Amino acid sequence: MAPDSSPAVELEVGSRTVRISNPDRVYFPASGATKLDLANYYLAVGDGIVRALRERPCMLHRYPTGVAGEKVHQKRLPHGAPPWMETVEVYFPRFGRTADELCVTELAHVIWAVQMSTVEFHPWNSRRADTESPDEWRIDLDPMPDCPFDRVRRVAHVAREVLDELGAVGWPKTSGGSGLHVYVRITPEHGFTDVRRAALAFAREVERRAPDDVTTTWWRRDRDPSLVFVDYNQNARDHTIASAYSVRGTPGATVSTPLRWDEIDDVDPRDCTVHTVPARYAELGDLHAGIDDAVFDLAPLLQWAERDERDGAPAPPDGDE
Repeated sequence: MAPDSSPAVELEVGSRTVRISNPDRVYFPASGATKLDLANYYLAVGDGIVRALRERPCMLHRYPTGVAGEKVHQKRLPHGAPPWMETVEVYFPRFGRTADELCVTELAHVIWAVQMSTVEFHPWNSRRADTESPDEWRIDLDPMPDCPFDRVRRVAHVAREVLDELGAVGWPKTSGGSGLHVYVRITPEHGFTDVRRAALAFAREVERRAPDDVTTTWWRRDRDPSLVFVDYNQNARDHTIASAYSVRGTPGATVSTPLRWDEIDDVDPRDCTVHTVPARYAELGDLHAGIDDAVFDLAPLLQWAERDERDGAPAPPDGDE
């Protein structure tokens, strides 16, 4: 790629000034959106992206030359960070080492990460005060390759039915890809193992109610390619998915976009982009604004997990599929 010739732009972000170099570099070839467009998008949804990331260890997906180029999975805060950037130390038992990950507490942290070519923000489901105790349960409705989106919609409604019966409030969003996510705030009283057990028990209940639409089969090669996998493993330690309002590394610059439940039957995730979401946000505000006020105790789901285990339900292997 030829060097960019556009002069740097300085953005005022709260009390900070963040310099954006190469602002005219095209990051998203299908939409034409540039690095500066990306920064301006995050400014437009500032309260929402900060709420989604606040106090969480955050892995960055960086695209130094745009999304058509190499993707860098960055656990450690990139070198050259100004002193006002914040981090949290997390431990990776598999590798026996630690990393100081970005810990967002203000919008300038997000914009500086964009300057460092970050497109996607992938936070942990725990916070800096106790990184080993998740406060967010994530329901990932992941369509297999031959699964139509109408099936994902149907499964989302079944998931909501089960949540309602449990007395849990679910906060849906597009994944920015082909699926849907639902987040639930939980009391930070359990470790990752128990949160994953609870998520698996929930997934199995959804599968019981919609066996023609859902699979919880562990190995990808064994799954029916036309079904929705309820991916409980996204609640395992050090597993992350794109946050609410995170842009995705797609040519069309899609966004993981919060929804109302009554929008699920009509939404086309491809329509939720850096070009369209700012106007939606200006009109509707942050649809996840109340998420911290609706906290669920996992105890009923852990009872379901114990029931399933007594009945001989197989436990999935630890680690990745």
